[in-house]
Amino acid sequence: MFGTRDELFKWICKVTFRLCFVVVILRSDKATRAQGRNTYVLLGCERSGKYRKYITDLEVSTTGTRKCDCSFRLHGKLIKDGEGWVLKVICGLYNHEFANTLVGHPYAGRLRPDEHALVVDMTKSRVKSKNILLTLKEKNEDNVTTVKYLYNTRYT
Repeated sequence: MFGTRDELFKWICKVTFRLCFVVVILRSDKATRAQGRNTYVLLGCERSGKYRKYITDLEVSTTGTRKCDCSFRLHGKLIKDGEGWVLKVICGLYNHEFANTLVGHPYAGRLRPDEHALVVDMTKSRVKSKNILLTLKEKNEDNVTTVKYLYNTRYT
């Protein structure tokens, strides 16, 4: 049982980070006065689903995709009295292998807002990228950001 939705999601992210895979929000809804609507969040593996071609007239692409129709699903639901959130495993099976490490992973390598502000401040102070990266890794041992991501952040 979790107090808030954010606590639920942070706990899931921490557990899955240790197992070297990423969970994302697939669908969520907030209860309104309309009948039959409940507050919930559906979480799944980032590799769930199938690749959708957006332009159907093009030839089949030779590039790969991360999507492999993984069936892993978790369902977080708000308790009726608003006391907290409950997590239920819908399907705990994977059809792909886990990554050895999340270094360089596009989703796991994102910077949190406080880390992003630190990068901006240090960039304005003309600190080198490798020193910024070392500072980020000292502050958060779970940080898997790469120098390339820092270059992109500094560019934007």
